[in-house]
Amino acid sequence: MASLKKSLRSFAVVIFATALGLGFAWLAGSNGQDLAGIPVLAVCAIMAFAVNWIAFVPAAIAQTEKFYDLIGSLTYITMIAVACLLSHDFGLGTKLDTRAIVVAVMVVVWAARLGTFLFIRISNDGGRDSRFDKIKVNPPRFLVAWTLQAVWTIITASAALAIITANDRVEIGIFFWLGAAIWVVGFGIEVVADKQKSAFKADPANEGEFIDVGLWRWSQHPNYFGEIMLWTGVVVMALPVLSGWSFVVLSSPVFIYLLLTKISGINLQEQSANSKWGDDPEFQEYRRKTPKLVPMPPRS
Repeated sequence: MASLKKSLRSFAVVIFATALGLGFAWLAGSNGQDLAGIPVLAVCAIMAFAVNWIAFVPAAIAQTEKFYDLIGSLTYITMIAVACLLSHDFGLGTKLDTRAIVVAVMVVVWAARLGTFLFIRISNDGGRDSRFDKIKVNPPRFLVAWTLQAVWTIITASAALAIITANDRVEIGIFFWLGAAIWVVGFGIEVVADKQKSAFKADPANEGEFIDVGLWRWSQHPNYFGEIMLWTGVVVMALPVLSGWSFVVLSSPVFIYLLLTKISGINLQEQSANSKWGDDPEFQEYRRKTPKLVPMPPRS
């Protein structure tokens, strides 16, 4: 009976999360292009759920999380591709302007790079992610994880999708260049931080040690800061084309910040770090001196 209640609770979460994701996408795309009365952005959201639910089936059968992050990246690329195809008038010439094309390339490059990086990392770890140890053996709970990933991608990419599906195209201006600069810096920080950590872990001399070199000397989580920054840049680029309900996409970087700092990012990593180095004086000193998120010189 208890098992049935937990399963029903999981299905309720799936229904709620699906409604949330579709509702958000409908509002965000309500002033953009539509397909048979349905906002193109909402169509992209439907595709996001479809990709993750289809991937869930073999993952649940095999009880594996190995392809979870890779499917997340594929979801971003799928939504961008659908948005571009449905926002392009093949009969009258392209409706995609420079802003839309640049943002589409940005998201695809980011998703392909991060998805490949995370897939290689989990493959090197034996295809295991400790976050899924308890839920991958329970199909209803596992389905929740895949559904939430779809919601995550929809909200995160909403500003980019709003740009691509906008009805009105706006000439390139200060918001485009400022947002693009923020994106480039954020992307660079994320890439460098990931490469530095991979190189650190690959060195046998560092086995069992915590990373405190490179960007990691200035921030305990520079990769997360870079990700928050690059999506903030996309939102800045979107500002000139937003109107009405589409302004809900401004919540995207706030959502990412909360997700990475309070839900599935920093908090989980700190729990893991405490279990490994919680009693290590050097680790405690590193935490005291090093900013948690925003890169800054170490405190004295």
